[in-house]
Amino acid sequence: MVVTRINEFVAADGKSKELDEFLNSLIPFISGSEGCISCQVLTGLEDSQKFIVVEQWQSVEDHKKSLEKFPKDEMQAAMSLFGAPPKGDYYKD
Repeated sequence: MVVTRINEFVAADGKSKELDEFLNSLIPFISGSEGCISCQVLTGLEDSQKFIVVEQWQSVEDHKKSLEKFPKDEMQAAMSLFGAPPKGDYYKD
């Protein structure tokens, strides 16, 4: 079963450009992970401080395995870019 992971991010004040660059820098890592079908970053049309990352995976397990391999130091370095805690959930067709 294909699952879609939707992640929501809000940039800290004055950090929209940096958060956009950071999220887009993750696309090669995510797309190159086993089980990833697609990944894209979307910016809010009316609020450019809001971002959505839409990922399609072969399974929830594939997504979770990719997180285990994600460079934790990069995420820690990006924490100052977030204006609110990131949120995310899985969806099915």
